[in-house]
Order: sequence, then C-alpha cells, then structure tokens
Amino acid sequence: MAGGLLMSSAIAALLTTTLPALPAHPSPVVTDPPQDKIVIDIATVNGSGCRKGTAAVAVSPDNTAFTVTYSDYLAQAGGNSDPTAFRKNCQLNLVVHVPQGFTYAIASADYRGFASLQPGATGLQRASYYFQGSPETVFKNHSFKGPYNDDWQATDETEWAQLVWAPCGVLRNFNINTELRVTAGSSPDKVSFMTMDSTDGDISTVYHLAWQKCPTS
Repeated sequence: MAGGLLMSSAIAALLTTTLPALPAHPSPVVTDPPQDKIVIDIATVNGSGCRKGTAAVAVSPDNTAFTVTYSDYLAQAGGNSDPTAFRKNCQLNLVVHVPQGFTYAIASADYRGFASLQPGATGLQRASYYFQGSPETVFKNHSFKGPYNDDWQATDETEWAQLVWAPCGVLRNFNINTELRVTAGSSPDKVSFMTMDSTDGDISTVYHLAWQKCPTS
C-alpha cells in the first residue's frame, strides 16, 4: 500500500453523546489551527476492507485535516464473485493527540474511489463516526446506480451548530466506521464492483477538522 493517511477531509454529523461536553458557552471559535503538531496513531483496524497493513493515517502539515489511505478496499457482486464479497467494511480506532488547550471536531469527510456497475447494479458507500464511550452515529449513505464506470466521490458535512467536540482534558479514541456494498441487480451474470482505492494502489479519504480552545479553569 502506498503512503500514509494524510490528515485532510472531514466527517459527518455526530449525534448526541454522553461524553463530557464543553460548557454551554464555549470560548470563541479558533479560526486558525494550533501551531503544534497533531499526532494520530491507529489503535486498531478491523474489517474485511482494511486487512492488516492496508490502511494508514497521516496528518496534514497545517493541522486542519487527516487522510486515511486504503490499498485493498473492494466490494463486488455478480459473475463468479464470492457470495460474501458484496459487502466490505472497515472500522478505524484512532488515538488523536491534540495540543494542550485545544479540542477538535470533524467538520466534513471526503471519500473517493472507483466504481464499475453494470445496468441494474447498485453501489453504496456509508460512514459513521463517534468518540470512545459515546453512541455510534447514524450512518451517512451515498448511493450509485448502474450503468456506471468512473471515479466516484462523496462528502459528509456537519453544520457548525451540530458539531460534536472531543472532551477537553480527556483522551478519547475516535472511531470511523465505513462500508461499501454492491448488488448485481438485473445483471447477475456480470461482475460489478466498487472500491476505495485507485490504479496506483491507494486512495485517500480526507477528514477536515474544526478547532476550538478549551475553557480555562
């Protein structure tokens, strides 16, 4: 698999959480990210779409995003496809070390890949996001219909008022749960597939960050 995950696009609306929250009137929004570097470690990677050694994470130089790169994330159906290959998933458990005095939220997420769908076939990309100890959010779905033979892109966006912030002063792992599904539909004798990778073996999923200062005690 080619290079690491660059920190750069963003993740969908997080639902109500039971984690410690910021005060009702948090400090003003930080328009500039902290100058100190973010460090992101992958605690665990689980799923048929991101077997060991096929997913990596990297942070953007300006601390505004991180990128997850996959090299073997493909779902397919039809033809002689394995019956279990129609669905692939990946759950990333990330340890995000942010500079002291700051908190972050995922403002948006960009997903990219390639799809080859026969007439009548369908493809689905979905994702959800949550902090350790909080309820998993509702999946955000993006559907594609055959005939389709091209790159695809999908974006999850969260409005500012709905952002869920990491708790200040507490390290909570961040979870990203993604999924690809393909159905053969009216073309069961032909293979349809959908990937989160590219011809050079890598595709990046970018998660964009928003920043705030933590309240001072």
